[in-house]
Amino acid sequence: MLIVLNLGLGMNPVLVGLIGALPRLTDAITDPLMGYISDHTKSKWGRRRPYIFFGAIAAAVIFALLWQLPRDQSENFYFWFFLIGSIIFYLAYTVFATPWVALGYELTPDYHERTRLMAVQNFMGQMAWLVAPWFLWFMQNDMLFEDMIEGAGWLAIIIGVFTVCVGILPAIFLKERSKHQEEKTNKESLNVSSSDKNEANEEFPAGFKDFIKGFLTTIKFKPFLYLCAATFLVFNGFMLVSSFQTYVIIYYVFGGDQSLGAEFAGWAGTVSAISTFCVIFLVTKLSTIMGKRNAFFFSTGVSIIGYALKWVCYTPESPMLLLIPSIFIAFGLGGLFTLMGSMVADVCDLDELNTKQRREGMFGSIYWWVVKLGMAVALAAGGFLLNATGFDVALAGQQSADTIFFMRLCDVIIPIITSLIAIWMIMAYPLTEDKAREVREALEARRGKMTVDDDEPIQNVELNPSS
Repeated sequence: MLIVLNLGLGMNPVLVGLIGALPRLTDAITDPLMGYISDHTKSKWGRRRPYIFFGAIAAAVIFALLWQLPRDQSENFYFWFFLIGSIIFYLAYTVFATPWVALGYELTPDYHERTRLMAVQNFMGQMAWLVAPWFLWFMQNDMLFEDMIEGAGWLAIIIGVFTVCVGILPAIFLKERSKHQEEKTNKESLNVSSSDKNEANEEFPAGFKDFIKGFLTTIKFKPFLYLCAATFLVFNGFMLVSSFQTYVIIYYVFGGDQSLGAEFAGWAGTVSAISTFCVIFLVTKLSTIMGKRNAFFFSTGVSIIGYALKWVCYTPESPMLLLIPSIFIAFGLGGLFTLMGSMVADVCDLDELNTKQRREGMFGSIYWWVVKLGMAVALAAGGFLLNATGFDVALAGQQSADTIFFMRLCDVIIPIITSLIAIWMIMAYPLTEDKAREVREALEARRGKMTVDDDEPIQNVELNPSS
């Protein structure tokens, strides 16, 4: 919808990129803080569900209000209006999303069931992309609205109502599986001092120092950092050119025809969403056969082929060919968010074995902040890159040949490079299926007061890239 600010209001792409990027930087503080609060909340409704319920409602209402735009204002006014409004929106979204992600990590302890769980989660999430690619077409449909601005206002209301209806469902119907297990573990299995036991009865056990310690421990945990780096690269590469793709379709394939370009961009997005559904099932099956790492290598490699095909298939002579790359590119994000969520859940087990704490909220908040940071960097850099190509919205379909060439080049090369680096990063990820099972067995043994001594070194989890 940020395209509305450029095409509908005529804002500079750089300012539009900053509006998308700057609020995400505040998440560097709010996301881990929300993760810590959720991890240490004690209530009769659980430590995740209250935040999910009220956060969904708040995010939906703020989003709907954000797009009820006042008319005939300056570019400076719109910049600050959206910047402040977006910061408030993302704060509300953090209240919902951070506990929601953490709840997903703790729903099952099984290595492969985690992948299936994340596959279902990703499958449901992809349903939005059956309709999202049509948003631009919907907003600028002159049979429904006077202009794109009015369309954006009504679309935001529709999205807000839908978000409230579905966002509260996890809070109502899901149970927090590990809540009682963790309380038992804390009381019976951990060797804590008397002062620590007193702190455990407080709502937020160790205050600011405990938060900082947990945060630093998380960001220093190498297996987790590999996952974050790979996610940042794959997702950032995709998002960085996502806006380029729309511009290339409109101004190269269709010579500046926004209506026809938006329609084909919608079809490309729909094909991508349908393909992603199939990819999720395939990647889930492959992960049980070849392991999560190899499944990631396969899915990301196929997406690289899709990005390369853009150079050939995005052509004015045969517009329908632009649907082909979408099928291959779907493997990138389809595999990424199916596998990475499952792998982060495995990392949470390893962290518990080493720190004796369940910290899904902290891990989830930092991981998804990396995702949002990738989006922020992509939105900001995308605006600068678009300007760097020489693009001028006032020229409409008369963009220069050099501008079109550099737009197409960025659209193809950038995600290929980031995906290749991501594959290299996951090669160093050490938590194989055998190691994950060893960790899980050690945890269950310690929780059951069996043979694991908390004072002994944890030999089974001495991991290195070659293990």
